[in-house]
Amino acid sequence: MRRLDWMQRRTFRIYNEPIEIRERRHGYIPQAFLWHGRCYHIHAVERCWTVLGRRQDVGRLCFLVRCAEGVFEVYQNLTTNTWHLSKAQWCDHRPLA
Repeated sequence: MRRLDWMQRRTFRIYNEPIEIRERRHGYIPQAFLWHGRCYHIHAVERCWTVLGRRQDVGRLCFLVRCAEGVFEVYQNLTTNTWHLSKAQWCDHRPLA
């Protein structure tokens, strides 16, 4: 099964909740994050992109990441320097959150 096949068959659940970045690679790429008291270790970054703010300044730095528990979209709000879990696509063995 191709990697994208798995992602296309499942839908994302929206969260938009704050997270804490525990580890970074190269100073800015998330490597692990804490959410609801649980640490999620990132195995791969599938995609990285920026979202512009209203005045064409950079508003968010977004990452689509793969962990053992599923695929997560996390972002850094560059104005407030805070991190958030935008949405998640859980594996079949997802934890109760």
